[in-house]
This record gives sequence, structure tokens and C-alpha cells, in this order.
Amino acid sequence: MEPLSAAERKEFEDFAVAIANNARALSLPRFRRPVDVTLKGDMSPVTAVDRGVESMLRERIELAWPTHGLLGEEYGATRMDAEYVWSIDPIDGTRSFISGWPLWGTLLALLRHGKPVLGVLDMPVLDERWIGHAGRSTTMNGVPCRTRACETLATATLYTTTPDMFTPDEWARFDRTSRAAYTRRFGGDCYGYGMLAAGHIDAVIEANLMPYDYLAIAPVVEAAGGVMTDWEGRALGLESGGRVVAAATPALHAAIIESLARD
Repeated sequence: MEPLSAAERKEFEDFAVAIANNARALSLPRFRRPVDVTLKGDMSPVTAVDRGVESMLRERIELAWPTHGLLGEEYGATRMDAEYVWSIDPIDGTRSFISGWPLWGTLLALLRHGKPVLGVLDMPVLDERWIGHAGRSTTMNGVPCRTRACETLATATLYTTTPDMFTPDEWARFDRTSRAAYTRRFGGDCYGYGMLAAGHIDAVIEANLMPYDYLAIAPVVEAAGGVMTDWEGRALGLESGGRVVAAATPALHAAIIESLARD
């Protein structure tokens, strides 16, 4: 696969930034305001804000790139066999959004032939935004950022969003691994991955994710110098399962994968 040209990278990034700004304009005024919440079939919450943001993003993408595919949390998939596919999570962390907690974000990814080449992790309340180009670099608010040089579990700060995302077997594996870390913390939704890319924490281990939860994050983490795979160490894509590991360095990633694999 031929790499994207500099002009193509800029065109796609400029477009992604513009629609991320549009998403902020819709979501921020509704934050910490009364909002109706309903439950989806999997018992996860959804609001009119989630749906409105995704609808807007899909309309903008379809207008600008009518041959591109779309994958979104609220309205599903179209044209998934296209060369380019956009992945959308309009409000990553809806539970945080509806409880007034500021650590929710909007995730956008551009995939080419099924592999993420551009990722945007946008935190509207905090006014922080990460943009990662696969194989190149990651910026936070326009400034290049890097993961830090942690290589061992014993010195790592490790995050996950909630214990509720793990099955009993997964929890046993996570618990063993995270207790070997220097410290473990809970909470953050997508924000933990931004903190990893910016060099403030060292690892995130999660499960029960959907592709739109991790496709935008993988380029952000990897282009900042980190490693992000499934629990078996395989690269992430549309067909990956919901278990992910993100680590600051290859050595730390290998240590986590080894620990998770032990009986």
C-alpha cells in the first residue's frame, strides 16, 4: 500500500479538525445540562447529543467524501469495502457525559484498506486534542508529543476505565498484571490514551471495546512512540476483538502481553 502523500495527510487532517470543531460546538453547550438518557440493547446509555453529533459528522463526511465508508457507534456501517472508511465515536464516555464528569471525548479515525492512518482524540471540556498520523507523529494541541521511556511493569503507571468491562477471567488476568505495576488507577475513558501519548502515564489495558472505541486511538498512541495491540499482541483493525493493550514502549508492551497470557 502506497503511503499517503504530505498533501493528502494535510487535506484529511484539516477536514478532521474542522468536523471535530463542529462536534465540540454541538456537544459542549449540552454538557452539565438536562439531557434525556435511554438505554440501548446492550444496556449502555445514549443521549440525543450522541446521536446528533454522529449525524452531523456522517453528513459532513458523506458530503465531502461520497465514496468513503462510515462506521459509527449510533448508526452503524456503510460502504465498508471502500478504500477509505471513517470511524466515529461521537461521545466516548457517555456515562461520564451524563454524570457531569469532563473526561469524555470525540473519536475520529480514517482507515485505508482497513488500517487506521489518521486518528483524532478530542476532549472538548478540557480543550485538548491529539492528532496521530500512522508511521509519522502525534501532536497534542499542535505540539509534538511522545510516550515516556518506561520499560518495566514495576515502574509503570497503568490505567483502565472500569473493572466492569472485564469478564471474570479477564479481570483475573488484568488484576494480576496491574498489581505488578508501580501504580494502577481507574477512570478516564479515552483520556487515558491521550495521557499515555503525552508521556504522563505508561499503559492502558481494557476489554469489551468496539472498533470505534480504539481505531482513532491506535494511530495517536503508536505515532507518539507507543505500542497498541490486542491482548495477543496482534495489530488492531476492524476485525479485532474488544481487548486492547496500549504501552509506552515495546519492552513494557511485551511484559504486559506476557503477564496477561499466563494461566
